[in-house]
Amino acid sequence: MACFTATLVEAVAVTIAKTVVKKKEKERETALMQSGKTIEEKTAAPRIKLSEKLSWLNMMLWGGSVLLLFEHVWHGEVVPWFPFLTAASSPESTQTMLHEIMTVGVGMTVLVTAVWAVMVLAADLIAGRSEEPSEEVTA
Repeated sequence: MACFTATLVEAVAVTIAKTVVKKKEKERETALMQSGKTIEEKTAAPRIKLSEKLSWLNMMLWGGSVLLLFEHVWHGEVVPWFPFLTAASSPESTQTMLHEIMTVGVGMTVLVTAVWAVMVLAADLIAGRSEEPSEEVTA
């Protein structure tokens, strides 16, 4: 009915958070440039920026929301006239819709966020391995 709204709400919040984080990263980068540090000192530990990680989550959430919205439009649950959600036309169906949002919608949102967290951990592990110097065996 409207389970996509839970994912949509998180997508909006992550978009705002990503914008704020990206601005702070840019400010930090500008401060480093003005401090006179060399590029080698700045890039000593290659890491994936938080704003980049948040953009992964952002794309997953927006993509899922749009796909679910399309699916609900396809099945006639979302219409182009008020109240837009067919389940909001009566109090009984509104209660069912809110229950679906709280269970299915929040569950999907939590699952997407958990998959993203695993992706971030894996990316950090892979980036951490590339930092370690390789040991050469001498004969």
